[in-house]
This record gives sequence, structure tokens and C-alpha cells, in this order.
Amino acid sequence: MSLDILIVDDEPDIRELVSGILSDEGFTTRVAATGEKALEEISLRQPNLLILDVWLGDPKYDGLKILELIKKSNPDLPILMISGHGTVETAVNAIKLGAYDFIEKPFKTDRLLLVVSRAIEAAALRKENRHLKEGAFPPQMIGVSSALQSVRKTIDKVAPANSRILMMGPAGVGKELAAREIHAKSKRAAGPFLVLHCLMDSESSLDDLLFGIEETADSSRKLGLLELAHGGTLFLDEVTELPLESQAKLVRFLHEHSFKRRGGHQKVTVDVRILAATKHDIKISIDAGLFREDLYYRLNVVTLSLPPIKDRLEDIPELVAYFVERLSKQAGVPKRYFSEAALALMKTYKWPGNVHELRNVVERALILSPAANDAAVTPDELPPEVRGDVASSSSQNTTDFLSMSLREAREYFEREYLLAQVQKFAGNISRTATFVGMERSALHRKLRQLQVERKKVSGEE
Repeated sequence: MSLDILIVDDEPDIRELVSGILSDEGFTTRVAATGEKALEEISLRQPNLLILDVWLGDPKYDGLKILELIKKSNPDLPILMISGHGTVETAVNAIKLGAYDFIEKPFKTDRLLLVVSRAIEAAALRKENRHLKEGAFPPQMIGVSSALQSVRKTIDKVAPANSRILMMGPAGVGKELAAREIHAKSKRAAGPFLVLHCLMDSESSLDDLLFGIEETADSSRKLGLLELAHGGTLFLDEVTELPLESQAKLVRFLHEHSFKRRGGHQKVTVDVRILAATKHDIKISIDAGLFREDLYYRLNVVTLSLPPIKDRLEDIPELVAYFVERLSKQAGVPKRYFSEAALALMKTYKWPGNVHELRNVVERALILSPAANDAAVTPDELPPEVRGDVASSSSQNTTDFLSMSLREAREYFEREYLLAQVQKFAGNISRTATFVGMERSALHRKLRQLQVERKKVSGEE
């Protein structure tokens, strides 16, 4: 997706020259001869960069006035000022008002391209720094499981295309993270990635966030996320929570690629890739009249199902190591590694909260444990729900071990221990074997040898 640059100059030769130079470099260009026309073009679609002449022959809308007006409503828009009659004072005023840089005419092509490139890079870095300060995940998914590898293969296929994708999966599986990875691997990677969380109390707030507000006598224009995401990707999180009226407007936008701001009469045309996600069964929402069927079919060009943690347990050690690294820096606590016994126990838990719950468990262990940074996190330091309710019959048993031989005491302990573990995992031999550190077949032999009766659970062996 090429970046959009608006060139504003009252001299036709300059407009054509700059437009030609930038078009040859792969940019999309628009031109305007007056300040009024420039504001109109920006209202239709915000560019990625504005090249603005200082003297436009209109005292009401000269370059510095346009610069001041734009910075009030669009502070993130990089603006490059140009002038054939520039002075140091003019350049200083332009920089004070928010211009990125100032170039005097006539300028060399190399100088123009260098400053344009730097202005765009600086704007992108500001957005990236803001994103990092908000603690966002990097655009990568952690794990080596076959379930995650399947997701990665799908992402690699669909990311370069411009198709819409609907992501399905329970809460906490990383749908937004998958969306970020799709964006990072797409042709729009240089453009913005924005998120709209559709679960909000106010319908009008959602509409304003999505479509924006037109300028009125009482307030300035506010750009919506669709407009701000031009040239990039907009991720609609929990899209089934959108109000029906907003759904209808979104259907029209997906059909026409244009919309009107609230209170506006002029259509705004943008180029945005829409990714959506939900944890709900959309068919149930459609049958209940809560979600538009036509919107479902427009969003669901490609379906991407994200696996829960219980279907990718082998990824837990890598995820834990990632969270330890990240959280130790954020919380300012020492790094600690998780013991093999703790990781094995974590692999037996079903993780109803998925990745978010796993992250919380790691953070809890790092913050609440008084142990030194070189000590491993043990099973005792995990939350009770992760540890499970281990049968305590063996600890309460009053058998007199002193009356037994060593062999009899060892067999008695093994029998009680394995019985408790089998009961803990509801008869699931595979999960029990993983936790106790034995091969499945070896555990079967040991159970038969000790004559341990276990509760059969169909389909779980």
C-alpha cells in the first residue's frame, strides 16, 4: 500500500514537479492550489504527509494559517513547509507551529526525497513509541505446537492479500496478536494498525470512534478510526457487540469504501483492511437478531480459528519464558525460571482464561514469591486452581510404617501416591504420566504391578 502525500502550492509547475518526483518513487500524490482546497482534500482523507507552501496568495488561508489549523485537529500529520521567499523567522515560526521541516525553493530532488523520507519515518516512530508505551504485544506469536504452526501457515497465506479475516476463539487466545501479525506481514505493514474494542456502553461513542465527527461551530473535526487507519488495518475486537445501527453503517462502508462523519454531508473515501474477531458463536447471534447476516458474510472472507492453551500445552514453557522476560522488566523484579515440576503441573491445567490467565500466573509468581532470583518457581508457588486438589488420603493415613519392611513401605507409598495422582487427573493416564515424569506405558505397567484401581474416563487415555 503506497503512502499518500498531499502537495499544496499555488504554482502549477511546482505542484507538477513535486508530484512527478514523488510518484516516480512509488508514492500516491494529490495536489491542491489553494488553502481552502487543501482543507477540503484533508477532510476527504487525511494524507500520510502534507507538503505545504508558505505563500499561497490568500491572506485568509496562507501556509502558516493552514499549518496552525491542521495541527489543532490532526497533530500527528507530518507537514513539510516549502517556500521561495523563506526567511529564518518564517522557518522558525513554522517549526514552532508543528512543521517537521522547512525547505527553500528551488530545492534539489535528493534533498526533497531525503526530508520526505525522514518526515514519514519520524511520524511512524512516534506512533510505534506510543504503542510500546501502552505495553502492546510485539507482532509475533509464541510457541512451536502443531496447532499454532497451522495458524501461522494460514496467516502466511492470507496476510499478503487484502481480504477480510474473521478470527474465532475463546477469550484470551491472542486474536489481537494474530491480527497484528497479519498486518505486519501484509503489504500495509508501513501503514497504521488500529483497534476498536466494540464492547462499549455508549452506541454514539462507538459511532464517533469509528466514523468521526464533522467540524461544527462548537467543536473541531475529530477523525474516526476508519479515517486514521487509511492505508493500514483496522481490527474490530468482539465485533458481535457492535450495535445494530453501527453494523448497518459498517455494511454500507464495506460496500462503498466511503462514509460520512457524524454531522457531515460529504463522503469520506478511505482504503482500510478490516480484520474482525469474536469469542461468540456468530450463527447464534444472527439467529437471535443481534448480528446482521450480511455483515457476517462481508467480514468472513477467510476464517481463522485460534486454538486455546489446552490444545497447545507444549507451548507453555516457551510462553512462560517469554512472560518472565517481559514482566520482570515491567515490574522491576528479578527473573526466575520455572521448575520442571511446576511446568509439568501447568501442562495439566485446562487454562480457561488462556494466554491472559497464564500471564497472570507468571506475574503472580514473580511478584509474590520472596525467593531469590536464582531459585526456581515450584508447584507450591502456583495458584490453588492450577495445583488442583490433590487427594490427601495418604497424608492422613495412620499406617504404622515401622511395622513394614522397606519393600512393603515403598510399595505402599507408590500405590497411595499414584492413586492420588490418577484421581487428581480424573483417570487420564496420559496427563498423569506427564506430571509424574513417566512414560505412559511405564505408568500402565506400574499401576498393574501395584494393583491400583483407577476410575476409567472414556476418551481420555
